[in-house]
Amino acid sequence: MKQLNLIETAFFLKKVDIFSDLDLDFLLSIADKVHQDEYDKGETVFTKGQVGNSLYLIAKGSVLSTKKTPQETLQTGDFFGDEALFNEQPRSYTATCSSDAILLILSRSNLMSIISECPNVAVRLLKHYTEILHA
Repeated sequence: MKQLNLIETAFFLKKVDIFSDLDLDFLLSIADKVHQDEYDKGETVFTKGQVGNSLYLIAKGSVLSTKKTPQETLQTGDFFGDEALFNEQPRSYTATCSSDAILLILSRSNLMSIISECPNVAVRLLKHYTEILHA
């Protein structure tokens, strides 16, 4: 699977809800902070109980999450793993790739740096959480 270059990563980030209203210069800065990793179908991204220190964005492919019952399939443009960054608790579910995938990985420290530079990202995350609570 072909990895994304810096520009492609920035344009992908523009499609992700929490980053959608940011300008291209800031998106390029974020794109420079993410790490890309390829996963094979069936490969586990993380397991329940594992320490969480990264947010994952699905650039290509799909991921099965045991967070909800029934299990939820996350698609390109979705993100996951963020709740463990804020509550500093172990992961509460397992995430496994349901297809070959490219994930963009944003560390806790980089996410906190982004939030300090652009508080609107935190507001978008809060909006995302309230939508989940009311679903």
